[in-house]
Amino acid sequence: MSRLQLRPWRLLSSPPRGIRGLALLALMALSLAAGTDCPCPEPELCRPIRHHPDFEVFVFDVGQKTWKSYDWSQITTVATFGKYDSELMCYAHSKGARVVLKGDVSLKDIIDPASRASWIAQKVNLAKTQYMDGINIDIEQEVNCLSPEYDALTALVKETTDTFHREIEGSQVTFDVAWSPKNIDRRCYNYTGIADACDFLFVMSYDEQSQIWSECIAAANAPYNQTLTGYNDYIKMSINPKKLVIGVPWYGYDYTCLNLSEDHVCTIAKVPFRGAPCSDAAGRQVPYKMIMKQINSSISGNQWDKDQQAPYYNYKDPAGHFHQVWYDNPQSISLKATYIQNYGLRGIGMWNANCLDYSGDAVAKQQTEEMWEVLKPKLLQR
Repeated sequence: MSRLQLRPWRLLSSPPRGIRGLALLALMALSLAAGTDCPCPEPELCRPIRHHPDFEVFVFDVGQKTWKSYDWSQITTVATFGKYDSELMCYAHSKGARVVLKGDVSLKDIIDPASRASWIAQKVNLAKTQYMDGINIDIEQEVNCLSPEYDALTALVKETTDTFHREIEGSQVTFDVAWSPKNIDRRCYNYTGIADACDFLFVMSYDEQSQIWSECIAAANAPYNQTLTGYNDYIKMSINPKKLVIGVPWYGYDYTCLNLSEDHVCTIAKVPFRGAPCSDAAGRQVPYKMIMKQINSSISGNQWDKDQQAPYYNYKDPAGHFHQVWYDNPQSISLKATYIQNYGLRGIGMWNANCLDYSGDAVAKQQTEEMWEVLKPKLLQR
């Protein structure tokens, strides 16, 4: 290695100073170690996606090879929350879809500006090495409104966005937020500042029973009216609807009932969460593919709650305990897709795409196709 390589700042007119200088130094040093071999069959597939679609379909993938069966005619972004898969990257790029990193860090570790710069530099370098198109920042930690973490988080999003946009042409930086901006799960974030700083927010419109303040009973994962109230609250904060992507759940919650009444009210155990006396932690998450297999053997069959605009069913386990399962299906998701159209949101996405059955079984194939098909508002469907 030459002395020039050892001192990459010699390429600059003067040594960098300050926080931006530290970030630039870290980026240049890391990029020296970055690989340059494109893993794709065609080198152009390693180039970043520059096109910005009018309608976003944002997909979370948690690994394995189910992505080969996704509906790529719709997908615009894949956030990879599993092990890096170069084959996925190449295929997504061949379809014009972005592939973005997961970004997570302990907030106490990025209060210091130099630490933030180092974290950002590492993520940008990783994105370059893996030929990725940006990052989805998924930080769901508690933040006190008066804490240093409050400002540090906003600064992290802004600095990450600025650096990615500068270093990777056409790159995309997004941030995951709770279904409502009203300090859900003790997350006091500067939502307007974060929305302004990044390309858009992915609104996690699920786990809406994470804090149950009323009666401890099983309820919908994403009740329709409650979900829409959350979006209205974001918009009332003067956040542009085009900065909001609605996230829907492709999974549900299975609750063991302490008591199941004749009118299907399932009383659940008191499991507190972040100050609330009850929560969905009393249940367990189940993917849509498992729900579809179990519903036919339920004791109730598919039921529809008119107040929450969501499906559910009851079943009895081998030990004789009653359970109630709440989930989302094409009917409940289509209602939310209509809201996207009416309010001009940026798009839709889901947690997570791996939850469907891609086995090829005839019944499962139809169920899977229906879940993909319902993602786009009717007027935008081809």
